Amino acid sequence: MEVRAKKSLGQHFLTDQSVARAIVDALQPAQTPADVLEIGPGMGVLTQYLLGREDISLKAVEIDSESVDYLLSHYPGIQGRILLADFLKVSPDVFFKGNFCVIGNFPYNISSQIFFKILDFRERIPQVVCMIQKEVAERIAEKPGSKTYGILSVLLQAWYDIEYLFPVGSGCFAPPPKVQSAVIRLRRSGRTSLGCDEKMFKIVVKTAFGQRRKTMRNSLKPLIRQKAESEGWGEAELADFCGQPVLELRPERLSVDDFVGLTNLLTLKTA
Repeated sequence: MEVRAKKSLGQHFLTDQSVARAIVDALQPAQTPADVLEIGPGMGVLTQYLLGREDISLKAVEIDSESVDYLLSHYPGIQGRILLADFLKVSPDVFFKGNFCVIGNFPYNISSQIFFKILDFRERIPQVVCMIQKEVAERIAEKPGSKTYGILSVLLQAWYDIEYLFPVGSGCFAPPPKVQSAVIRLRRSGRTSLGCDEKMFKIVVKTAFGQRRKTMRNSLKPLIRQKAESEGWGEAELADFCGQPVLELRPERLSVDDFVGLTNLLTLKTA
């Protein structure tokens, strides 16, 4: 029995066993035994090695019923540990009550959505090891100053230390994807607070990169205007605010701390 790769689910099954072992070996929980959630196990290329690790307690979530049937028939150890569900639509409490690590070959068409959910539960997810599209992996791990540095770079680096581990060629999959892949590891940093309004931080980052070729002064015009109107600025105050050096830069030049500072400047004062 083989699982038919479904284009609608973005399925490309990893077949290279040495790569699979390397991905599983890259998972290094700070404390053991550790609860671990595998997202999208497919035909179990990672699952087989994860089940063999005595330092982790594994659970898995898979949206494809055909894959679940395959896993249950080929890996008896997954019995009672796998949930047929969409990771994006279930609460982590279904799997674990406390902290847990995440591992998986993420479907490339929803990898960003998976990362945004991981961010929502960052206080409970100390480590993530995943294979994603190489371009996205490079973007997430990139430092300020690069043209590939973007929204996910800032939002993830605000809370995680990110390591680009190794690339994976398309020939390691069936069917081969049209893009190259790479494995990254995210470890929760020591940051406990951004020191700014987190909702506003996301708005500032997304607004800035929405027009990444413009300077911050131009891309953030709507937020600056809102701030000026809310606080009753005159022309001189507006000019003084817009004259700050950070607003002369394009968004890819700003670090996480720069965005935090800018968020504090743009946050509306409350009475």
